Amino acid sequence: MVALGGGHGLYASLSALRRVTTDVTAVVTVADDGGSSGRLRRELGVLPPGDLRMALAALCGDDEWGHTWSEVIQHRFRSEGELHGHAVGNLLIVALWELLGDSVAGLDWVGQLLGAHGRVLPMSSVPLDIVAEVQGVDPARPAEVSTVRGQVACASTRGRVRSISLVPEAPPASPQAVKAVLEADWVVFGPGSWFTSVLPHLLVPELADALVRTPARRVVALNLSPQRGETDGFAAHTYLEVLAAHAPRLGVDVVLADPGVVEDTRSLRGAAERLGGRLVLADVAAADGSPRHDPDLLAAAFDGIFRSGPD
Repeated sequence: MVALGGGHGLYASLSALRRVTTDVTAVVTVADDGGSSGRLRRELGVLPPGDLRMALAALCGDDEWGHTWSEVIQHRFRSEGELHGHAVGNLLIVALWELLGDSVAGLDWVGQLLGAHGRVLPMSSVPLDIVAEVQGVDPARPAEVSTVRGQVACASTRGRVRSISLVPEAPPASPQAVKAVLEADWVVFGPGSWFTSVLPHLLVPELADALVRTPARRVVALNLSPQRGETDGFAAHTYLEVLAAHAPRLGVDVVLADPGVVEDTRSLRGAAERLGGRLVLADVAAADGSPRHDPDLLAAAFDGIFRSGPD
């Protein structure tokens, strides 16, 4: 299994996938420019490590070793000095990058230390910036389209994101990520921040081509709620329409959604069929009512999809 994304959405899918397979690879966005990741990226010129760290934490085992190391790498320093806000895992990853001179090797070493149940790879070998075309940034001009640059700015915009691009344009893909996609049985998109975590993978040419050519079956796991700015006002089928607009050659085998958040099942099923796939409705939301996926329920839904195949 190969899972694409970043941040909390990818954490959710990996937490589920490692329950149903011993062979999972995360391909992670590298466009974060905020917080600890942004500071390290600006100061050292490295890939932003935060989303990579979260993916590694999600793949830690359920034993004492896994729980302990997951907490260690997620721990953030609290101080009045320059260490404030830095995550221990970010510093560990960057230290290995500097020592080894190889981002993938560094992540593999961290994965071995954590006893991770899978592999974590960057989607590109260089840090990226997301550029978004946003409508209605100025409430006085709701029809005006503006350009917003940076993942944090895109995610927190007051307007509605219409499309994204990457800087540099046509960035190099991680060769290991391309190989993983081409050799996969299943590829999972989402859940996650649609414009800043999921879609960027489709704008890296070599990776996008691999996602089209791979013999793997493709699953799209939809979000449980809209995200302010990025997906305000989205119906469930809108996510698929935006996906198709950014990757018109990409086909999908299965679309997974929670029935509790789908208002128009007919439109969602039609959008899935236009991408070549079928709709699967399954209860995957956390019981506390928050817009989070329950890892056990999501794992059960994935397991059912993987066992039944695309038909």
